[in-house]
Amino acid sequence: MLVLPDNNPEWHSFGHLFKQQSVAARTILLREGEISRKAYYIEKGCIRLWFNNNGKDVTFQFFFEGEGVSSIESFRTRQPSLFTIETIEPCILHTITQKDFQYILGNSPAIRKQIEEHNFRRLILYQKLFLSRIKNTPQQRYEELLKSYPKMLQRIPQHYIASYLGITAVSLSRIRNRK
Repeated sequence: MLVLPDNNPEWHSFGHLFKQQSVAARTILLREGEISRKAYYIEKGCIRLWFNNNGKDVTFQFFFEGEGVSSIESFRTRQPSLFTIETIEPCILHTITQKDFQYILGNSPAIRKQIEEHNFRRLILYQKLFLSRIKNTPQQRYEELLKSYPKMLQRIPQHYIASYLGITAVSLSRIRNRK
């Protein structure tokens, strides 16, 4: 059974366009530089987005149950992805092709509006993350993460959390020990 966002009944009429798949932990769904041909809806599990910076992977986002994920710039424009999409935990995903996704947007004004609102909320989140990297100390970024996303700290390996915060695993350990 397809579990869809917000139990919006309109999604159910398009459920046949999604393909369910079970994916092992640490599976690359899309590599940086490849063209994204699918978007994913997470029924179960956790996914991270990361990019290569001079041989070092930099994690910049996590997604959990009930969230959709794709390399949106690649998925929409067929340009090479700027990042890699990888599972952290075993996942149950529902995938959809770009063509089928466009079909849904073209045939459901309610879903189109829901997607636009989702993208707007993501833009606000990205702005906050960007500004936090500029003005907040690593300690402040960690405390904000702890306050806003406690489940992240329970499910994500510490080296990914450190990368997400823009610090080393050793620095993260020091920050956590101060608490």
